[in-house]
Amino acid sequence: MIEGLVYSFVAGVFIVLQSVFNARLGESVGSWPSNVFVHGSGFIFALFVLLLLSRQIQITNFKEVPPYYLLGGVFGAIIIFSVMQGISILGVSYAITIIIVTQVVGGFLIDYFGLFGEAIASVNLAKITGLILMIVGLIMYQLS
Repeated sequence: MIEGLVYSFVAGVFIVLQSVFNARLGESVGSWPSNVFVHGSGFIFALFVLLLLSRQIQITNFKEVPPYYLLGGVFGAIIIFSVMQGISILGVSYAITIIIVTQVVGGFLIDYFGLFGEAIASVNLAKITGLILMIVGLIMYQLS
């Protein structure tokens, strides 16, 4: 559990940093050139880590997953572009707040319906109240 919390915290920190860095890079060189650079440098880093840490690479395992799971890179390009635009237009905190609320609602729906192989999660008053409070908080944040 602690390990999952640490990874989630690290992801949150780097998502915010990456979002701001990408937005500023996109403002300087353009959104799609920035997107290509971000994914290209990420590919080089991931390949380095893979070759450094993996004892055995099984390319054939890719044949065993549903094809739509291979869309992660496409989703990544859309995410990077959308985050860059959102931050450039709305500012960092407002854009990130919307992104976080959208992720929580999306995650809730995936859990609730058991989509993509996730176990179906129960819905209770606390979860629904939390979602409503986040959305109301976003509105309050924007109006202040």
